[in-house]
Amino acid sequence: MSKLTALHEAMSRLDEVWAEADDSAELSREQLIAVSESIGVLRRRLDAVHVSVAACISRESRPELGAESLAKQQGFRNPATLIAAATGVSMGDASRLVKVGEATAPRSDLLGTPLPAKYPSVSEALESGALGAPAAAMIIAALDRCRIAAGAERIAEGERMLAEKAAGLALDDVRKLVVRVEAWLDPDGLKPQEEERRSKRALSLFERDGMVHLNAVLDVETAAPVVTAIRGFVTAAFAAREDTPDADAPDADRRTVPMIQADALAVFCAHVLGCERRVPVAGATVIVRMDLDDLEAGAGSATIDGLDQPVSISAARRMAAGGGVIPCVLGGDSEVLDWGREKRLFTRAQRLALVERDGGCAMCGLPPEMTKAHHIRWWKRDRGPTDLSNGVLLCETCHHRIHDSGWEIRIEAGGSGSGSGAHVWFIPPPYVDPARTPRLGGRARFDIAA
Repeated sequence: MSKLTALHEAMSRLDEVWAEADDSAELSREQLIAVSESIGVLRRRLDAVHVSVAACISRESRPELGAESLAKQQGFRNPATLIAAATGVSMGDASRLVKVGEATAPRSDLLGTPLPAKYPSVSEALESGALGAPAAAMIIAALDRCRIAAGAERIAEGERMLAEKAAGLALDDVRKLVVRVEAWLDPDGLKPQEEERRSKRALSLFERDGMVHLNAVLDVETAAPVVTAIRGFVTAAFAAREDTPDADAPDADRRTVPMIQADALAVFCAHVLGCERRVPVAGATVIVRMDLDDLEAGAGSATIDGLDQPVSISAARRMAAGGGVIPCVLGGDSEVLDWGREKRLFTRAQRLALVERDGGCAMCGLPPEMTKAHHIRWWKRDRGPTDLSNGVLLCETCHHRIHDSGWEIRIEAGGSGSGSGAHVWFIPPPYVDPARTPRLGGRARFDIAA
């Protein structure tokens, strides 16, 4: 199917689902979802056409053409400025379109022999409508950064994983996936990047208009305890708010999240100065996860729960040597994690295992310190056991959504009792998806194992 044919089909589909309505206000809920999905398909199909055209404009504007360059003939200094003016996008977006087009277009050698695209898997995903131009640009930029260090074979594998896993993800989730694959492609590149970022850390304080302003730029290693503690404080504040019998009382907590975060910083500093009271952080702990093989070899990367950017093994070792940090070494010995019905509440060890499997809220992705461990089959009503296979990490919003809206949860068993390799699947109710197609949740959405 040609790009234009696919584009026309997507436009026809949008016309079909919007039939018999003059504007969006007249669409039913089912139509709104169908129109939104059709717009997504149309946007990705249009992106495929756009990057292809951008590649052709770039080819017809190459520097060696001189005055015959297409861009210069049209009064522009390069193809990106021409595309930006014609489409109304920024120069940066136009440059990315050109880069994606060049990386996914068919090539030829000096003798004119046809060659595949530089990144054939990304090209195929664009052609099929699985990826849009922004996600493709993000993937291509990461592959280009690692190309020399990783080598052609590993780059091809990384490209395949990214093109496959990024399909159907929001752009922010694609970004999370890209940083993990980039660390896998070039683990030795993490340490120099960390040293550069660490040298840029800064905190400035100044007074203006009766307020004190704090501006912080922190590397991941420095930020991990800060982020974890503040998020834990916010979680504790919301838990206390839910326990308040009268939310309309004059003294009820009506602080916004930014307000609570500001109060958290003040409480932590006061605690350090006086150290007379316990700080409420809802059990928040910095957890650094690494593979045993990487730890022993001193190479590879580690991840920090609640943060997207991986760190080097040397940074992980430094963090593990500090207080308030739990090093989670995968592949080593672990304690018993399944407790049946002997205990109603999940243990600390079980929660750590659930965090390893779910990565945070298994449904929406909120960080671990903003979640609770819940029974899938209820403890009292269904006599569900307090085992990993019956547990899932959920934030309060997703917990209520599942129980109130008819969603189901299925755990696909993995390896041993540690929960290794297990996947969480969310099955929507019929009114959301008549086919009830399972949706992958938890950390598995971003797994990059080759």
